[in-house]
Parts: sequence; structure tokens; C-alpha cells
Amino acid sequence: MGKTILPLLQAGEFKSRLSDSVMSRWQKVHAETLAGDNVVSIYDVIGSDFFGEGVTAKRISAALRSIGEDKDIVVAINSPGGDFFEGAAIYNLLAQHKGHVTVKVVGMAASAASVIAMAGDTIEVSKVGFFMVHNAWACVCGNRNDLEKAGDTLGKLDASMRELYVSRTGLEAKVVSKMMDSETWLGADEAIEQGFADAVIEVKQTDLERSDKKAKALARRTIEVALAKAGLSRSEREEVFQKAGVRDAIEPDVQRDADVEGWSEVLNVLRS
Repeated sequence: MGKTILPLLQAGEFKSRLSDSVMSRWQKVHAETLAGDNVVSIYDVIGSDFFGEGVTAKRISAALRSIGEDKDIVVAINSPGGDFFEGAAIYNLLAQHKGHVTVKVVGMAASAASVIAMAGDTIEVSKVGFFMVHNAWACVCGNRNDLEKAGDTLGKLDASMRELYVSRTGLEAKVVSKMMDSETWLGADEAIEQGFADAVIEVKQTDLERSDKKAKALARRTIEVALAKAGLSRSEREEVFQKAGVRDAIEPDVQRDADVEGWSEVLNVLRS
């Protein structure tokens, strides 16, 4: 029986099969990239599957030619990985790009996708994003000699990935090998700490302000309920808040310092 070895790098049990609607949206994004945007989106498995889906080196090469070899680019990644050799080819295309390459891991850069991510001059990861590194795996069919040769081949792929991670992160080879052997998932903070990423993707200030206002509004409602249970009427509760200098948390001009002092006074009222 002849041997078959299909080197793959995918995120463990995670499989990717996009619906037609999702795939059509991805194709639209890809078309916009080819139209001249500087964002290259990798939102699929690495390599072409039986259905003709997936991110290939051919597609990335076309996108880079359209953008221009000297232009700065952003590579947005959310992929479970896939074919090692296709991932290696995409990595090399991005690494050789003359413009600045900013990689943004917006979901996960797992397996072969983590290899691609290492091509970034700057690597950013979402606060809810992940890297995943592990050893290459394959489907092999054959006799014991075929299996031994396949094992040797996979060992070479592992060594190639290990050296890439080591050169990027500055970690010792034995540390990276242990991470790969254990199939390691890295959240944003750990990825930065270990050297796989440089920074967290910035969140728009408006989002932070909105979150802060929601937290204040919730705190006000919680304390107001406590005051009501203590027997204070609505007008009395409002009087307490006014005397404490605490305004409605949903107002756009809420001042943090005044709120801190105000809430302290409200808490003192509750304690008394």
C-alpha cells in the first residue's frame, strides 16, 4: 500500500465550515481588499479545501499586488489554521512585503495561522483574542517505514515552527517545544508577556466611556434600591444623591472625581 501524508495544522478539534452567507461576505471583503484597501483579511481556514474555500497564498499574493509592494498593510486574522505549507507561503509573502505589516488577531490565530501572524512587524491581539501553538499533525497511511518517514517529516515541520517562534519571541527553544507539545492557548496578556504579540488592539474611547456610564448607572440603581428598602421616599432618595453631588450616570458630563466623593457620602448615609 502506498503512503499518504497530509501535513495539517489546525486548532485541535476546531473545524471550520463556513455557511454560504458567511462565505459570500468574506468574498466581498476580499474583493474590497483587491479594490485597493490596505486591509488583508484572513477569516477562514488556511489552504483550499474540497469546496474551494479557504485562504491561499495565491489570494494573498493577488491582494498584495493590488495594494502595492511599498504600502503599509494591516492583516486581520481569525483562523483555526490549516495547511502548513500554505501557511508558510503566506508567512513568507507577508515577511517580504516592503511596507510595514501590522497583524491584528481579531479572533484567533491558531496553528498555521499563528505562523502567518509571526510575519507582522507589529502584532496586536484583541483583548478577547487568542494564539494557539502546537505540533504539526497529519493523516498517514502505509507500512512501518512509511510511518517512520512521516514522523521524521513532521519533526522537521515542528523544528521549523519552533525556530520561527523562538526568533520572534526570544523564548528558549525548550520552552517553545514544551508549549507546542502541550498545544498551548495564549490569551492577549499572556501572548504579549511571552512575546507572541506586541500590544492589545486599542478599543475606541467611546466604547470605554459607554461601559463606564453603564457601570455608574448600575451602581446608582443598586444604591437607590438599598435606600428605598431603608424606607426613604423617591424625593428623599433624590435629595440624598443631590447632596452627595452624584448626578445621573447617563449624563454626558459626569465627572469622575465628583462621583467618587459623592458615592462615598451616599454609602455613609446607608451605613448610618
